[in-house]
Amino acid sequence: MRVALDAARKAVASHDIPVGAAIFNNAGELVATGHNERELHNDPTAHAEIVAIRNAAEKLGDWHLTDHTLVVTLEPCAMCAGAIAQSRLQTVVFGAWDEKAGAVGSVWDLLRDPRSTFRTEVRAGVLAQECGELITSFIQGVRKKD
Repeated sequence: MRVALDAARKAVASHDIPVGAAIFNNAGELVATGHNERELHNDPTAHAEIVAIRNAAEKLGDWHLTDHTLVVTLEPCAMCAGAIAQSRLQTVVFGAWDEKAGAVGSVWDLLRDPRSTFRTEVRAGVLAQECGELITSFIQGVRKKD
């Protein structure tokens, strides 16, 4: 999670909400990272998870990320949960819960839905307070400027 938190802090430079993600192989080796880049690229799909998945697939030369783990600082949304399932990630570990748009246990649970064709193991709440505080302090800073 510390690697994902470091990635999240990079998003602040482009005025994006600080969410970071990291993908590790089964040996525990870092394969790729990503952070929110929506503002940077004016791309609504450039969430940290999607950026990390794209980076990992490019590095590996394969979109099948079976036997890999995604670690992300915020519970994935529905779009990201779909990308996680489509890339066949084995495990997702996330920090802070997203009570407004979370799709891995809060609002929805797309990855563990019995109708899903692929199952992903989910571990929630890892360094949740630290992950949540990073986002909260960023949002408070933006509100002070407005």
